[in-house]
Amino acid sequence: MSQTLALSANFGAAIPGTAPYAEAPRRRLALGVLVLHLLFLWGLLQHELVSQVVQKAKPIVVSLIADSELPKPQVAVVAQPQLPQMQIPALTVPVPEVQITAPAVTPQVTVAPPPPAPIQPQVTAPTAVTAPAQPPAPPAIKTIPAGAVRYLNEPRLLVPTLSRRLGEQGIVYLRVIVDVNGRPREISLKKSSGFDRLDQQALQDMRSARFVPQTENGQPIEWEVVAPLSYELVR
Repeated sequence: MSQTLALSANFGAAIPGTAPYAEAPRRRLALGVLVLHLLFLWGLLQHELVSQVVQKAKPIVVSLIADSELPKPQVAVVAQPQLPQMQIPALTVPVPEVQITAPAVTPQVTVAPPPPAPIQPQVTAPTAVTAPAQPPAPPAIKTIPAGAVRYLNEPRLLVPTLSRRLGEQGIVYLRVIVDVNGRPREISLKKSSGFDRLDQQALQDMRSARFVPQTENGQPIEWEVVAPLSYELVR
């Protein structure tokens, strides 16, 4: 190391004609070389120390001890003290004597009552049954010919639309029972026109009719008539 410093010093002095400003870079270079040498020496010293520590360190040997070699602990057996046995004296309880006296039972004798005397049935004479008086038969409804009938309101005749389209026409004969006020009480079909549609329409139209009441001996009566209703298509 000293030789290196001397060489660097001589190198700086051997160059003639250098100015003072030229010595500063040289000094820096010499200083850098010196630092590198110092680091190198320090590294060598550290390497030697590490090698010495490794040589001095001894390996640690671990040996396992088998379970059979371990001494077994001895368990001391402690004897339990025996408790003295206590004798319990037997207890005797005196049983009192109980005397039971049963009451005297006197037998009861029941006397059955005498049987009742037989009841003799009473015979009653048969009574004559009289039939109830039947109400008088209603008077027969008087039949009036169709020509003698007078209307207060004639029945309206309406030909159904479908009958018009199909060309249905004819005469319907109706049996009409008229009450004392001249109103149709019962209407039934006496003779068909051949078309059910016209027959049903005639039964409905007759309900709108009103008749002049009929009298007998000055009293209004019910009567019946066979009234024809004609349904014809006007062309």
